[in-house]
Amino acid sequence: MSPDSSTPAPIFAGARAPQQAAPFLPMSRAEMDALGWDACDVILVTGDAYIDHPSFGMALVGRLLEAHGLRVGIIAQPDWTSAAAFRALGRPRLFFGVTAGNMDSLVNRYTSDRKIRSEDAYTPNAEAGRRPDRAVTVYAQRAREAFPDAAVVIGSIEASLRRIAHYDYWSDKVRRSVLADSKADLLLFGNAERALVALARRLAAGEAIGEIRDLRGTAFMVRGDWLPGAEWQEIDSLALDRPGRIAPHPDPYAMDPAMEPAAANPAPSDGAQPVRIVSRAERLSGRRAQRAHTVVRLPSYEEVSADPVRYAHASRVFHLESNPGNARALRQAHGEGAGRRDVWINPPPLPLTTPEMDFVYGLPYTRAPHPSYGGARIPAWEMIRFSINIMRGCFGGCTFCSITEHEGRIIQSRSEASILREIEDIRDKMPDFRGHITDLGGPTANMYRMACKDPQIEASCRRLSCVYPGICENLGTDHGPLIALYRKARAIPGVKRVTVGSGLRYDLAVRSPEYVKELVTHHVSGLLKIAPEHTEAGPLSKMMKPGIGTYEKFRELFDKYSKEAGKKQHLVPYFIAAHPGTTDADMVNLALWLKKNGFRPDQVQTFLPTPMALATTMYHSRRNPLKKVTADSESVDTARAGKSRKLHKALLRWHDPENWPLIREALQAMGRRELIGNRPDQLVPWQQPLAAATARATPPAPRAGQAVRRGRR
Repeated sequence: MSPDSSTPAPIFAGARAPQQAAPFLPMSRAEMDALGWDACDVILVTGDAYIDHPSFGMALVGRLLEAHGLRVGIIAQPDWTSAAAFRALGRPRLFFGVTAGNMDSLVNRYTSDRKIRSEDAYTPNAEAGRRPDRAVTVYAQRAREAFPDAAVVIGSIEASLRRIAHYDYWSDKVRRSVLADSKADLLLFGNAERALVALARRLAAGEAIGEIRDLRGTAFMVRGDWLPGAEWQEIDSLALDRPGRIAPHPDPYAMDPAMEPAAANPAPSDGAQPVRIVSRAERLSGRRAQRAHTVVRLPSYEEVSADPVRYAHASRVFHLESNPGNARALRQAHGEGAGRRDVWINPPPLPLTTPEMDFVYGLPYTRAPHPSYGGARIPAWEMIRFSINIMRGCFGGCTFCSITEHEGRIIQSRSEASILREIEDIRDKMPDFRGHITDLGGPTANMYRMACKDPQIEASCRRLSCVYPGICENLGTDHGPLIALYRKARAIPGVKRVTVGSGLRYDLAVRSPEYVKELVTHHVSGLLKIAPEHTEAGPLSKMMKPGIGTYEKFRELFDKYSKEAGKKQHLVPYFIAAHPGTTDADMVNLALWLKKNGFRPDQVQTFLPTPMALATTMYHSRRNPLKKVTADSESVDTARAGKSRKLHKALLRWHDPENWPLIREALQAMGRRELIGNRPDQLVPWQQPLAAATARATPPAPRAGQAVRRGRR
């Protein structure tokens, strides 16, 4: 038994007519009664408010299951202090599907400085505190408490990024896999539509969830000695990466005697060995067959929690086994002795085809919040209500980003017809639409329909990024389909403007001046946000981002075409403070660049270590998993202390007088006193403005009815 690498049945096979869809998926017994339901087949538990829009996971998953004839209910933002709320819709016939929502619950609640956020954009009226920390674990435990015999399946980005032992920034320790803590039966990771449909069908057919072990994109707990079959072999990850260099691409023409069937090459009686030409297809087939029945054992939870070098090694191997074309299964022990259990992780899901993407996004969404919320403001909904997702995935591989780990490197694009049809639906079915499509993009704005030129190379590739340190020669970077889509979208009657708001990959864009001209002339609303992230080679190499010179090339094109269009438009660059690999000197140089170019950032971001990201591995282990990992390998400078992180953030806001004392102190300690003064080439003045000094010395007057608080503020 092994995860099926052949082309599976499309996810729309067996779907029913859309007119049978419920107006909204029910959130109460009364709604179930109105639909004539006595029970739900699947109950989805989510940390977000229920918004019936394909940008929200619970709606997309729910409508997909509904399209296959299942009765799906939703429990949104339940009271987790008891199991009562989890009994509201009764026991699901097949399973509970548990998610934290569109965001990781800890990222949602806490800033990068571990301060509690005052608002939750995914909650009615932005009310904070409506979901628990580590919501997947808490919800799964409560669902199990409510119905001990019900199957519990976890998913979403929170579960996906915690499928192995991982560093947890909020508790500052390595935590176990979420499977071990949640006690869930199964974890679905990544874009899980295909696994979800297959799982539901098999459970409906009477198969026990504990027997379903061959679905791609799933993880589960097993005995430490369990293997799916006699044909399987286990390899210690230390034998693959000692640790050392990234393995080169396999040579399909290499002669490998271990791969040749003995019966096909009988040895002559005189002992001479015949020479047989092995076809490329046979060679690749043999390699695929071997990998399909191989599991790689990662260092155990106990090992990675005690040894940062082992943690970095495990992270490196994990990411090298992330291409669905060649990834092997992984396992990691949790516990020791008789109580030991392993997390088993099957290879990642195969990307959805364009017809499958069209099917998922073409389901009968109402594109509105559930009526129970009345007129409550839900910021996340307001932000995306008139936006359209045209693709998934990202081959950028930025080490601080979770998109690649969750959605994969292979771009999954919708058809042009599907996207244009959705624009028409917005125009015709949303009465408050005023003609402005606010975003036409995805994880990135300009990777639509881009792919490797050779499927065989794509299937065997082990690069972590297709665009770093340079754009791969095998990557197709044609912007033609996207240009054509833009033109057709804005030509639809009733559409006045189509703007692009999601992240633009400018190193790709500069390869197509025609695309930049099209974008700047028609699809920028005055400001275009872009993310060079830094100016210095050290941090950029740890981010796997291009040099600032590429940004300068894009800015030249942006300014040129803005001028030709007669528009006054500006780029708004984003930068990260305190990213692993960033020294104080790097941040000073970035601040000088910002001042020289007239940028005065208002809102800035400090690096937030999210689970499973490569940059998080650097932060925790102080090692670089992009290279050979050993006890004496490259050490990564990381701003970890509060004052150091505060300085890096202050340097991004070099123009704020409140930051000048800290910056002056740091410059003097670094021996850079020449940067203190009032000349244009100096960073901060010696003297504080009188108003700023007075404001710091004088405490604010208490508001009416507010007592003066004494002591430490």
